[in-house]
Amino acid sequence: MKIPQLSKKLELKSCHNTTWEDNYSWIHQDNILEVLKDKSKLAPEVKKYLIEENAYTEHHLRDTKDIQKKLFNEIKGRIKLNDESLPYKDHTYEYWTKTTAEGNYSIKLRKKIGSENIEEIWNGDKEKNKLKTQYFGVGDLEVSNNDNYLGYSLDIKGSEYYTIYIRDIKNNKIISKEINDTSGGITFSLDDKYIFYSKLDDNHRARKIYRHQIGNFDGDDELIFEEKSEAFTVGIGISSDEKYYFIHTSDHNTSEQYYFNSNEENPQPKLIAKREKGVLYSINSWDGKFYNHTNKNAEDFKIDISESLENQDWKPFIPAKDEVLIGGLTFLKNWIIRGETSNALDKLFVKNISTNEEEELIFSDERIYVPGATLTQKDRNTDEIYLGYSSPKTPSRVYKYNLSNRSKDLVKEQEIPSGHNKDDYIVERVEFKSHDGRLVPLTITRHKNTKINGSANLLLYGYGSYGSSMSPNFSSTRLSLINRDIIWATAHVRGGMEKGMKWWKEGKLTNKKNTFEDYIFAAKYLIEKGYTSKGKIIGMGGSAGGLLMGAVVNQSPEIFLGIIMAVPFVDSLTTNLDHSLPLTVGEFDEFGNAKENKEHFDYIYSYAPYNNIRKVDYPHILITTSLSDNRVLFDEPAKFTAKLRDYKTDNNLLLLKTEMNAGHGGKSGRDGAIEEIAIDYAFALKISEKI
Repeated sequence: MKIPQLSKKLELKSCHNTTWEDNYSWIHQDNILEVLKDKSKLAPEVKKYLIEENAYTEHHLRDTKDIQKKLFNEIKGRIKLNDESLPYKDHTYEYWTKTTAEGNYSIKLRKKIGSENIEEIWNGDKEKNKLKTQYFGVGDLEVSNNDNYLGYSLDIKGSEYYTIYIRDIKNNKIISKEINDTSGGITFSLDDKYIFYSKLDDNHRARKIYRHQIGNFDGDDELIFEEKSEAFTVGIGISSDEKYYFIHTSDHNTSEQYYFNSNEENPQPKLIAKREKGVLYSINSWDGKFYNHTNKNAEDFKIDISESLENQDWKPFIPAKDEVLIGGLTFLKNWIIRGETSNALDKLFVKNISTNEEEELIFSDERIYVPGATLTQKDRNTDEIYLGYSSPKTPSRVYKYNLSNRSKDLVKEQEIPSGHNKDDYIVERVEFKSHDGRLVPLTITRHKNTKINGSANLLLYGYGSYGSSMSPNFSSTRLSLINRDIIWATAHVRGGMEKGMKWWKEGKLTNKKNTFEDYIFAAKYLIEKGYTSKGKIIGMGGSAGGLLMGAVVNQSPEIFLGIIMAVPFVDSLTTNLDHSLPLTVGEFDEFGNAKENKEHFDYIYSYAPYNNIRKVDYPHILITTSLSDNRVLFDEPAKFTAKLRDYKTDNNLLLLKTEMNAGHGGKSGRDGAIEEIAIDYAFALKISEKI
């Protein structure tokens, strides 16, 4: 099938006396935010191009149809389709969710405590069928404090513009007006007269908090807070003791918080501490005290305590530790639970409030695993919590754990219906030296029969932005590759927070290239140690991980057999220059401000994937995107693909697949998500000659 042909237009752009030719600017539309809401506003030539690329991709993956189907059935076969979550005990009801073999969306259930009568208060599949929409995204599902109302928010395009609905649970009738263009979150007032929510502005930024009176169909909602900075976005939540509402406003680097009493008739948010550039803080209240989780004078966070917010006197509660990320707190009447992360490994600690003694909770003999703790009930006068863990080879196990007598009962284990033996797999945690000598963690998962002699293909996953850490948890989907002798490795590159805030800072702004170098050195280490060989590695990353993929494939294409990019941030300079786009202004402290700062412009230009495509041989590449994605606009991967077709000097596959009814997270629904994974994995198996 013929490669899609492009109707090129020439446009010159300049900034700080730097100019370059962009033959693919026609793919970018000035009204792109309107396209996210209304696909009919997509330019005909752009639509034609995307359809042609989809047809081209379909043609070149036609020989993978059988393996796609097999992978789909394999992956779905590892999921317990008829499943139920553990119950959460509220004041009057127990709430839980379930999934079914026939459905794609969850069902929310409840029963009165002491009763056996089960009510279905939400059924995602039925709701989707009523709307007759292809995409169905649920933002929030919240039950009011009196258990009478259900608040829910829906996105039916994938563009993350959520509409909020409130209905009476008993008769399923809508009892308030629809609230459009929200960020999706719903917070009920304790008296159930109101909900609080955040509204999106014209640039898809949540900068206003409103209070809506339940039952209001016509009048305006009350604005209770407005953020003036275009770089900050806002949210609202209630404290652990339900005495205060906290409004949190922040970008990725700086935060500020306001509060008002939960019983205030006319909320007047009061500032807790004025924002300071680079300082993040988050306040919670419990048992008459306030706890501040902050990085002020503590790079990797600490927790301070104060008796008052009106007369603040902060004293140390959990001190900072170098390159150990201090997490937040979960409160019970007699206990405080918290987490730490160091060297890409998580830990849980519990403090006895009466004795002030703290100990680590260790409940697995595995060295590499992810622990977690959740509450069993709303009433915090209990010694029991749900304690769970998983590892790359061990499915999730959840215990009901008694903090007082340390007894534990296994209450839920992730079932793999098609079978799973954890002893068939080997998990390793190693460290390698990057270009500057920094030790970078690497998690490697392989089948015990896979030979370590350089013959195996290897999928190397990476992300490395926004301080987001890649935890070594269990994934049943990856087994489809691992069982076929493809090793899975996750590089915990700088830009995440696996080794604290310093790890993040060393991978952002004008340190961003450390992220790419870490990844390339991970690949070289894996080759050197015989896990794989040059030309046998498949790189994989999505969103900002797609930026990573684009940068490393431009820099060292010869290392890779293939690259899989999902919704990739590959036209990063153009996006950074456009301050009208949803995320740009809020990410100046992550990537820089190329429009106002020449150093930032030159630095981003030096690595931006679109601007650094070269006339060299590239590996096989699969790029997926979504038309309604407002985080990474579809035109970025479309332009990248178009330019790469002109420049690359090889005959390897270059495939672009655009979901026409999806957003940043891809297709909605369980089957839709599995289908997308099956395509990615089929591509990996095809280029590895394993089909």
